Amino acid sequence: MSSTSMDLENKTSVVDYKEDGDSTSYVYDEAAEKALLRKQDIRIIPLSAAICLLANLDRSNIGNAKILNSETHNDLLSETHITASQFTIALMVFLIAYALFEVPSNYLLKRFNPSRWIAFLMLVWGALTMALGGTHTYVEVTVVRFLLGVFEAGLFPGLVYLLTFWYRPEERSVRVAFILASATLAGAFGGAIAFGVGHMNRDNGLSAWRWLFILEGLPSCLSSLLVFFILPDYPETARWLTESEKNLAAYRLKDQGSKGSSKAVTWQEAKDILTDWRLYAHYAVFFGVSPPFSSLSVFTPSIVAGMGFTSLNANLMTVPPYAIAYVVTILTSWSADRNNSRGLHTGVACLVGAAGFMALALLPVRAYASRYGCLIVAAAGSFASVPAPLGWITSNVFTTSAVGLVIALNTSFGAPGQIVGVWIYKADEAARGYPTGQWTNCALLLFSAAGCFGLIMYYRRLNAVLAKNGEVQRYRY
Repeated sequence: MSSTSMDLENKTSVVDYKEDGDSTSYVYDEAAEKALLRKQDIRIIPLSAAICLLANLDRSNIGNAKILNSETHNDLLSETHITASQFTIALMVFLIAYALFEVPSNYLLKRFNPSRWIAFLMLVWGALTMALGGTHTYVEVTVVRFLLGVFEAGLFPGLVYLLTFWYRPEERSVRVAFILASATLAGAFGGAIAFGVGHMNRDNGLSAWRWLFILEGLPSCLSSLLVFFILPDYPETARWLTESEKNLAAYRLKDQGSKGSSKAVTWQEAKDILTDWRLYAHYAVFFGVSPPFSSLSVFTPSIVAGMGFTSLNANLMTVPPYAIAYVVTILTSWSADRNNSRGLHTGVACLVGAAGFMALALLPVRAYASRYGCLIVAAAGSFASVPAPLGWITSNVFTTSAVGLVIALNTSFGAPGQIVGVWIYKADEAARGYPTGQWTNCALLLFSAAGCFGLIMYYRRLNAVLAKNGEVQRYRY
């Protein structure tokens, strides 16, 4: 790349950009870049967030179904004759499938293009969610949940990978947050929907929990057709971008983004990633924030029900913790991107979440109002600690074709953490306020906070060495 003219006042330049032997000249300026970002954001972020919201509705509604109309024994557990431990196993097999199929799903996304692959996944997981409404036994519920994990596995790492084709590292965290925070929003919507659907109990002979699965799975099936046609794949193939905008998009990411035309990761690149031990510190951080995320996604209705609410009202009272966590997650990630300090923001969010869980464990069980307030604090810190680490790790991977592998590996390491999360809220501890769950989540968030601050110090020292040796490359923290 060479600049042939420059207008300092207007911050514009004529750029000669070469890629694969072809040379392109166009006017590059800040206004054009901002306009391009707005155009990309409008096309990509709301749709991606909506897809993620539907996926998380279909994933976590089993927690609402567990307690829905339990007073009349028309809940999921009563009608399928599932014990509390069997319910936990049904949650766990979803996460096992999720961990096993994340990496191959990201490979298939690149092979078939994001729009086609994600639309296919949506169609299948929506159908499987509806199928849960027709289950009658523990085996049927477990098999369908496993298959649901298979087809939901590729969504979130796929969407994060998709962003690397469109955005620079410092632009990703807040956008990942908008997408991932829709999981929190799904909890709020899910609670409100479950409250409404709970009044449909025995309509047309179906219990409310069956209606819940049917009505929440149907939108995913219908939306898959929309996603197939309008989800953008890569800047170079986007029909809604002009040629100059495509060139600008390519130039912006020439050193720090992925390309739709790039080849699949090579064995040597994969080997380099697998033997880069600093990345395992990132994976450990993500492991630590995953149990609070998964446990609150599923067990918040049960936790709230233990605060003196009926099953219907407990579903409704899950809305404030999720809604507040959504706002905190967005603000935290926006600040992390704006100040280019993802590690610090993640560490502080972990400390806030840990404080909330510690208070939940220490307060008297019947201090309902105080414990409900601490649940809001715990949820806000826990959910806010998830998006920034994803932007952090991708900004510190400099081999663009390996970014997809790193994202999939990172989220795969989070899967065992999510499995931990479904086991720690024990049914026989409900009367005592689930102390095992609260203390475990507190300890793991403190572990992740320590990992964040350790990585910050390591990257600072590494950057000092690089600067001393005249290296241009810098690690972000």
